[in-house]
Formats: sequence, C-alpha cells, structure tokens
Amino acid sequence: MLRAPGVGDVPDIVRACRDPLTQQWLPLPNPYDESHAFGFVTEQARAVWRSGFGIVRAIERDGEFAGMIDLKKTDWRGGTTEIGYWVSPDHRGHGLAGRAARLLGDWAIREQGMERVEIRSATGNLGSQKAALAAGYRQEGVLRSAGYTHTGRVDLVIFGKTSADL
Repeated sequence: MLRAPGVGDVPDIVRACRDPLTQQWLPLPNPYDESHAFGFVTEQARAVWRSGFGIVRAIERDGEFAGMIDLKKTDWRGGTTEIGYWVSPDHRGHGLAGRAARLLGDWAIREQGMERVEIRSATGNLGSQKAALAAGYRQEGVLRSAGYTHTGRVDLVIFGKTSADL
C-alpha cells in the first residue's frame, strides 16, 4: 500500500495536484506542471529521506497510484513527528488516507521510537479530519492561524497519537 514514489508517478501526481480540492488545502504551485512533480519525486522526496527528518511515500490502491503521505518535521531527540497526506480525486472516499496514516504513524512509534505523531488539518478540511480520526488519532484542539493556503492563513485542527495509544 505504501512505497517510494517514482518517475512513473509524475502524470498521476500532476493530475492530482491540479485538482481544485487538492489546491484548496495545500500550498502547491498553481498551475502545477510536470516539472513540479518531477522535481518532487527526483529531488525533494529523496532529500527529505537523506536529511533524516522525514520520509515520503506513495499510496497505492489495487496497484494504482492513489496519493501521497509523508512524515515531516521529525524531532528525533524529542520523539515527535508530523504526518501529511493527500489522496487523488479518483481514489477519495475509500478510507485510504486513514489507513495510510495509521500504518505510517504506528510504524513511526513502534519501529522508529517516536513518542508522538501529529496530523494537522485546516479547520475546513473535513475529509482530512475524518481520515485522522479513522486512523486512531485524537482531536486535541485548534491552533489559530498556524497554517496557510492560497487564500491566506488558516486555523489548524491538531490530532495526536502517542505510544500510549497503541
């Protein structure tokens, strides 16, 4: 279900990142083109891994590219990290983000020694919030003006999972 993204994913990434709903919630380039996706797969995703502060994975459903998920802002000393995700329009509504967030977050806690994993979602992004809850994260509160989209600053709902939750 989760794998390293590759150059073969570029057309699917472009399609998904041009989707109005994806664009609404993520601060992506607009218009999003092949050079953005190619750079993401060949440079940015690999740099995140090499830095030691995260990992980027493609989400698959029935052998098809279905979205992206990542660990980011990993603090090894503090034992914390954050998950971000998006799902391609044609794969939404199947619980993929929730399953992927559970899988990656639980791996971070059990296998990588993280004490806490967070998911942050814009207050209006109900699909993302539903996925976080489905993945077993607890809603903890709202961080005012803590994120941004193309329309400006947004409040973020914060969800958390700790080692005690497993």
